Amino acid sequence: MDDLLWPTYHGPGDLAAIEAVPLGDRGLPGTTYELLVRAAGLWPDRVALSVLRDGEAWEQPAQRTFAELLADVRRYANTFHALGVRRTDGVALLAPNCDELITATVAAQLAGIAAPINSGLSRRHIVELLRRSGARVLVAAGPDLAPEVWDHARGIALEAGIETLLALRPSGGSQSEAELLPIDGVHVGHLSTLAAEQPADRFVGEPPSATDLAALFHTGGTTGTPKLAAHTHTNEVTDAWMIAAISVLDTESVLFAALPLFHVNALVVTLLAPLYKGQRVVWAGPLGYRDTGLSASFWKVVERYRVSSMSGVPTIYAVLADRPVDADISSLKFALMRWSTKLRALAQVASVRP
Repeated sequence: MDDLLWPTYHGPGDLAAIEAVPLGDRGLPGTTYELLVRAAGLWPDRVALSVLRDGEAWEQPAQRTFAELLADVRRYANTFHALGVRRTDGVALLAPNCDELITATVAAQLAGIAAPINSGLSRRHIVELLRRSGARVLVAAGPDLAPEVWDHARGIALEAGIETLLALRPSGGSQSEAELLPIDGVHVGHLSTLAAEQPADRFVGEPPSATDLAALFHTGGTTGTPKLAAHTHTNEVTDAWMIAAISVLDTESVLFAALPLFHVNALVVTLLAPLYKGQRVVWAGPLGYRDTGLSASFWKVVERYRVSSMSGVPTIYAVLADRPVDADISSLKFALMRWSTKLRALAQVASVRP
């Protein structure tokens, strides 16, 4: 079965043979949850995530193994289920990247339908997306992670009729934080605090099927009001498999991720695809590539974590090309290029000079 899961690709001439095998015969997981369960079963003690608090604290990441990630996803999904989320209900996610957002995104797809939203959109657009997604729960950056987003989320929750507003803590942050003031008619709390009371060995609800909706991603809104694009679990696990099937990245490869999780690229390329081969992913902090501290120390980050591959847009590579190489970056072999919202190429980094 493993031979069918990983086709041999040396060039365009192999495509006919690859496409001749039905996807149903390749043994792909049916859902994103099954994909995570598979990874935790094969590599339970391997580090799955190293999440940086910010560009300055790149040597002190929050880290979790695949087994720990699975346990946390179950706790979070059980929390959503306890709050009334069922298969066709949306769980909206309004936050910059952080350790807890990664868990919440996968958990939302297990309990219901994940609906990631760009906090930079107008209040009117966010409220409309919440209503169209059928979200009962809004997961947002807490006051210690992004206070402006939290303040925004409080007003949005009321206007959109959200039942529960859950706060995310900073990656690797302490358990002491700003008080979450109550909102009339809205259940407010820290997601990780509520999740600590839930079982980690199973999901208590009904797991999704391959044809169920996994996520509702909004379009950019460049030609009008943002619209929701539906993903089934089959959509996501198949797209992730096509990325993972690129034979140049093996199980020892380390990926760097910095694009926001409301981007499909971040979800498929740097969250789901690495689960297929048990690859470690190093995640940037809330500002992502916009963090000047990260760009200043990026080559040292590559050396510290032995980063093999990264994903970004052209402007990111332009900025990094101007940074003197002050570290051993021999591990960095490949860069995924996102151009005009489409994945265009897997470009080999042949050489980087100061």
